[in-house]
Amino acid sequence: MAGRAARLVLLAGAAALASGSQGDREPVYRDCVLQCEEQNCSGGALNHFRSRQPIYMSLAGWTCRDDCKYECMWVTVGLYLQEGHKVPQFHGKVSLNAWFWSTVFHTRDTDLTEKMDYFCASTVILHSVYLCCVRTVGLQHPAVVSAFRALLLLMLTVHVSYLSLIRFDYGYNLVANVAIGLVNVVWWLAWCLWNQQRLPHVRKCMVVVLLLQGLSLLELLDFPPLFWVLDAHAIWHISTIPVHVLFFSFLEDDSLYLLKESEAKFKLD
Repeated sequence: MAGRAARLVLLAGAAALASGSQGDREPVYRDCVLQCEEQNCSGGALNHFRSRQPIYMSLAGWTCRDDCKYECMWVTVGLYLQEGHKVPQFHGKVSLNAWFWSTVFHTRDTDLTEKMDYFCASTVILHSVYLCCVRTVGLQHPAVVSAFRALLLLMLTVHVSYLSLIRFDYGYNLVANVAIGLVNVVWWLAWCLWNQQRLPHVRKCMVVVLLLQGLSLLELLDFPPLFWVLDAHAIWHISTIPVHVLFFSFLEDDSLYLLKESEAKFKLD
């Protein structure tokens, strides 16, 4: 028991440390956010920000501080690129939360840890669909993304409420996650196929999507543990690690492409 408790404490500490990404801790970024807030987020400047803020951003809860953090993120990214450094990560928390609760659940199986593992897994799947919508639609139609986000939040609320308050149905949970996962796969693949000639780096995304879809069979086609240690679920967890490294590489390439595209438009303006 003491050993398990110690592992849980270490995991909690690791989660706390990882919640602040490298970019968040960069002094240039922090100073930029502080200066931006002092200049733009109080008094008349704040009223000016609110008056010109689109209604969909206001409804989404986008604040002046959020705007400062977003602008300063790109300033910091630009400085990193000028100095020849890799692009740092900012605000990296969502996936970590799911992996944290998955680890806790597999360390100590209780009613609470099981629910947190399942609910966070559903959240990650829905977040992937949301990310796909942001990338494929949101750059041109941000209002659509705001409405779609509200729909996904409603779906997650209904899903969690049903499993928590009515019945914890494993079959329903599996079907719901597979259905949303298929939407995610088809959407990403369609976008990748449409843009693979113009954006060669999307092939990484295609490989990731196909690999994750193939690996998901480990969750559906269960088998006895190998050496009574590695079951299908454990192998699935191990196998997804390199896949996420490849997906991060795609996100990095895509972010650099969008940054260059934004700089080109800025120069033309």
